[in-house]
Amino acid sequence: MEDIEDVIASGTPPGLRLPLTTVSINPRRKPKSRVLQDPVKPSSHIPGTQTIFVKTFGCSHNQSDSEYMAGQLSAFGYSLTDISEEADLWLINTCTVKSPSQSAMETLISKGKNAKKPLVVAGCVPQGSRDIKELEGISIIGVQQIDRVVEVVEETLKGHEVRLLSRKTLPALDLPKVRKNKYVEILPINVGCLGACTYCKTKHARGHLGSYTVESLFERLRTVISEGVKEIWLSSEDTGAYGRDIGVNLPILLNALIAELPTDRSTMLRIGMTNPPFILEHLEEIAKVLCHPCVYSFLHVPVQSGSDAVLDAMNREYTVSDFRAVVDTLIRLVPDMQIATDVICGFPGETDEDFAQTIALIKEYQFPQVHISQFYPRPGTPAARMKKVPSTQVKNRSRELTSIFESFNPYKEMEGQIVRIWITEIASDGIHLVGHTKGYVQVLVIAPDNILGTSTEVKITSVGRWSVFGEVIETSTEVKLAVNQARRGAESPPCSSESECNSTNSKNIAEIAPIMHKEASADNVSSISKNGRLRTFISSMKPVLLRRRFKGSEGNQSIQKIEDRRDNPKRCVGSNLSMMDGMLVGGLIVSLLTIILVLTILFYQMLSS
Repeated sequence: MEDIEDVIASGTPPGLRLPLTTVSINPRRKPKSRVLQDPVKPSSHIPGTQTIFVKTFGCSHNQSDSEYMAGQLSAFGYSLTDISEEADLWLINTCTVKSPSQSAMETLISKGKNAKKPLVVAGCVPQGSRDIKELEGISIIGVQQIDRVVEVVEETLKGHEVRLLSRKTLPALDLPKVRKNKYVEILPINVGCLGACTYCKTKHARGHLGSYTVESLFERLRTVISEGVKEIWLSSEDTGAYGRDIGVNLPILLNALIAELPTDRSTMLRIGMTNPPFILEHLEEIAKVLCHPCVYSFLHVPVQSGSDAVLDAMNREYTVSDFRAVVDTLIRLVPDMQIATDVICGFPGETDEDFAQTIALIKEYQFPQVHISQFYPRPGTPAARMKKVPSTQVKNRSRELTSIFESFNPYKEMEGQIVRIWITEIASDGIHLVGHTKGYVQVLVIAPDNILGTSTEVKITSVGRWSVFGEVIETSTEVKLAVNQARRGAESPPCSSESECNSTNSKNIAEIAPIMHKEASADNVSSISKNGRLRTFISSMKPVLLRRRFKGSEGNQSIQKIEDRRDNPKRCVGSNLSMMDGMLVGGLIVSLLTIILVLTILFYQMLSS
């Protein structure tokens, strides 16, 4: 094994003389494979010609780290792929919060070893548990060494085992970056925390609080806005603790950042998770920021338990009363405020009475998002040595709380409302676009892809447990112009030449299309031509038919059933493929009848001419 700290003794490490630019991935509809640039023919002897598979576990901070590592690799010439079998090396960025996350990492490492793939493991697991057997013989890189990922990959591809874990300074914010979503920038404002929770393994990995300066974060925000980012997530292990190590605080940072946000509300800011102790003294100032038109009225505030006795055993450094003060103040001062929280079921020593207090708290506030976890003893933490609650009891409590939480209908009052949403991604069903209200409620709409990265007004047509569904009632200027142009073209006089006839036939179909689907993409309507008009028209009908099936009482019931089965609130209605297949059969029949109607109209028009 070679240690890079010894191999590179002085000078600038190779592979880090990179242009400080950012590249992005355009959102796509379920690509089978994604290679982010045209690959050079790989060579085992030439660094930067190989293909890298990057897999990320864990929080948004981990996702940001992966984007920075991918950016550096891409800038150096490496190709990136989503298909693990195609890759010459696997880079696995890990999470140590829960046992299932680490188990998933171990499974992936085992798969990589069996496939004889060179492996680099990054993130919280190697930083906090470098000596576990799964990491034997594998290159590892720590959470504060991500700016040296190119070196580690190069050496690993040469057959060397590299271990780079020593902490130095925080990684720069202006490193090259490949964003998972080109419209979303995950901006880490600090690493580590000031807490000492008895169950937390992340503190072992991320360490004590280390904050970026206000100036560096301000410059990064200006840069990403100029690159077209429309949503900025402030990320850290505890946002509320920001700046306490460098003599500033979170309100100072937030006020500096929102002063730079575009006044047209084209870019929104989302404040990351904060624990109660470090936000209590700034509640009114934070509330004022959350009221700003360019800041989402949303905050993630973990409570973990409704029992003071359990919170004390967790060493959470606040009481249930403190948590209530945070929630009550924000709800009172911020219109349409949405709060998410976390709960750990079955912490060591938790009694039935303790758990009942947690249930009462969740029932009282009916939070729209509650992340429910079973207690997992993490090696090396004080809680791992405490007397455990029987596992069957832990599972039963988790199921009971989940059942109670899923019985809530937090969005029922939204039906029929007109709200503004910011649209940043394509849903997993490949049909809907995903937007968020100012309160960060997820809204699913069917609309053309060219409104990604914009904001628009929608009318909420139905509500589900995890999302609401809307129809666009206001579109971007570009879409309006395209629709108006198609309508003006349909009113033109009869043609006097073959070329004009081709255009007129297209316009005739353009008159029919809005009848079937008034909200069809203007691109589909205006691009119909003599050779491609039917294909384009049929293509435009698919989202229409799907949309119509989702309307009506039966469609809404189907959506509700699908949603109630989902474990992941980010998953979309199209995940139930068997149901969708049945719907599509009916849609194909309607499409065939439509085609016959169109052909008949065209035939009679040709006869009359």
